[in-house]
Amino acid sequence: MMHSPVPSTRPALLGWRNAVFAVFFVAGLGLASWMARVPAVRDGLGLDTAQVGILIFGLSAGSVIGLLIAAGLLGRLGARRAMLLCITFSATGLVFMGVGVSIVPSAPFVFAALAVFGVGMGSLDVMMNVEGAAAERAIGRTLMPLMHACFSLGTVVGALGGAAASAWQVSVFWHLLVMAVLVLGTIVVAVRFLPAGGQSAETADAPRQAWPARLRDSLAVWRDRKLLLIGVIVLGMTFAEGSANDWLALASVDGHGFSNTDGAIVFGVFVAAMTVGRVLGGPVLDRFGRVLVLRACAGVGVTGLVLFILAPNAPLVFVGTVLWGIGASLGFPVGMSAAADDTKNAAGRVSAVAIIGYFAFLVGPPVLGLLGEAWGILNALYLILILMVLAGLAAPAARPSVAALSGSRR
Repeated sequence: MMHSPVPSTRPALLGWRNAVFAVFFVAGLGLASWMARVPAVRDGLGLDTAQVGILIFGLSAGSVIGLLIAAGLLGRLGARRAMLLCITFSATGLVFMGVGVSIVPSAPFVFAALAVFGVGMGSLDVMMNVEGAAAERAIGRTLMPLMHACFSLGTVVGALGGAAASAWQVSVFWHLLVMAVLVLGTIVVAVRFLPAGGQSAETADAPRQAWPARLRDSLAVWRDRKLLLIGVIVLGMTFAEGSANDWLALASVDGHGFSNTDGAIVFGVFVAAMTVGRVLGGPVLDRFGRVLVLRACAGVGVTGLVLFILAPNAPLVFVGTVLWGIGASLGFPVGMSAAADDTKNAAGRVSAVAIIGYFAFLVGPPVLGLLGEAWGILNALYLILILMVLAGLAAPAARPSVAALSGSRR
């Protein structure tokens, strides 16, 4: 089967890059649109906190399924059709969530809708990172951090949209319906600028495999020692990011005596530092390389954590928060790029590392909660420090291979 080559003209390359930026943005937009309405979902269904946790498990379970099937979908359908299928699942899940909250209130129905949404988002996560890694190699510049900054920007816009919908008393159904149409419409336009040919540009010339062979390849990546070390990098940095999302505001209030408003401001500072780190990360990585930058990030993050935990006054809490955010900003995007260096099974490798990252997001919050209950929330944060040290020690695993460097102009 013939496939279109990787784009070679500058307009085509820029179109490819911008399309991936758009995919990252709408992924963040869709996720944050749901997250922003969780209080309204709780009130609409009359749930307690534990029941909300069970409900959210539907999203987690669906996301893991999506991560596991992403490589097969990408190999069989190609980037254009596979991404469109994934976002269709996600958009459908958003609409059904609205139905299950506002029109026919039903917690089991919303649970199922969240699972469908999660399948689409989990698969899309792998695909957009594989395509992003392919685009940055073709362009010859480090772009993955900026792509993840687009995701962060999407979450900010989604959160603001959710806050506005709540303030204007827009029902969950109409809000999520509008978001679903916007997300799906954006992807329909964006995928037209991805390389044609039915498959991801990195695998365009690879023969299609039967599903048993693809399954064997997907499982085989877990025996790759270098990939597992890349997973350690992603685990440490993702744990640092996810734990801040869930516990930073509370740690500021309970650990440092901040007001609820000031705790929210501290979290905002962290998110801003993460975004700045990702926006500026590409040129820094191109100049100094992955290994040095990851080690520096680990050092900065550890310094920030120590400052945050031990800070005797508010200004040092904010300084520690900024350093923590900058330190955690590049681990996940660099890990995705490093996992995709081996283009033979890039989707399977990215899927494996993404699963490790999702594990940190899923397991981190409850683990810190248990430790915080026993020893205090600030003391619990030392676990993040340990994992960031391990991520820094594993940094050499992210060094590009000779083959990866020969395929790039960097």
